[in-house]
Amino acid sequence: MQKVENFNLSEIDALNQKFNKCSAEEVLEFFLTRYKGKIALSSSMGLEDQVLTSMVCDIDKTTRIFTLDTGRLFPETYELIDKTNQFFDINIEVFFPDFKAVDQMTSAKGINLFYGSVENRKECCRIRKIEPLKRAFNNLDVWICGLRRDQSVTRFSTKKIEWDETNNIIKLNPLIDWTEKQVRHFLKENKIPYNPLHDKGFPSIGCQPCTRAVKPGEDVRAGRWWWEEPEHKECGLHNRNQK
Repeated sequence: MQKVENFNLSEIDALNQKFNKCSAEEVLEFFLTRYKGKIALSSSMGLEDQVLTSMVCDIDKTTRIFTLDTGRLFPETYELIDKTNQFFDINIEVFFPDFKAVDQMTSAKGINLFYGSVENRKECCRIRKIEPLKRAFNNLDVWICGLRRDQSVTRFSTKKIEWDETNNIIKLNPLIDWTEKQVRHFLKENKIPYNPLHDKGFPSIGCQPCTRAVKPGEDVRAGRWWWEEPEHKECGLHNRNQK
């Protein structure tokens, strides 16, 4: 197996061509086999992540699955972590932010600093999400994500397989071409638990202070950081320097 450090963009292009017409299960089976022990699913407990958890467990139940607990999640999200563990008989790893960094940030700028500016919000995301994610990436060559192209204008050019230059890791997006209808159909057919907030106008669920329900016809990401312009609506986990 080739070391991920030696990966080049031509190999990424070749893999995208190879799996362009393949199903999510087929691309997952390839990567879960090739990078066994070096691959993990990063779950935010969203609809797409529940689909991927099911697929991953069907292929190789020993695969690592982790989530980030920012300390500001909805109660429903915590309940879903527990339900998902029981449903699939797994143990999702939970990564927390450094409490000292959170203390310093909130002491200096307040508990809800993110409403003040984009810079403040990104600082909060960095401490609560990005830093724990980097710890979760330890010893990984590939991370599996639940991104879909129609979720946001910031994800329009996202590919099924990308090279994340910032984290020096392969980023796998098996559901990139799926629609929300396909996602919901899969969950219903397989009776997989999901966050009940999705049925209450929340297409995307993050931290409680930064997420609200959207109105009919609004963009699916309109409920995330609604006080900001659409082009800023990423927390940094999915930066756009992927290649």
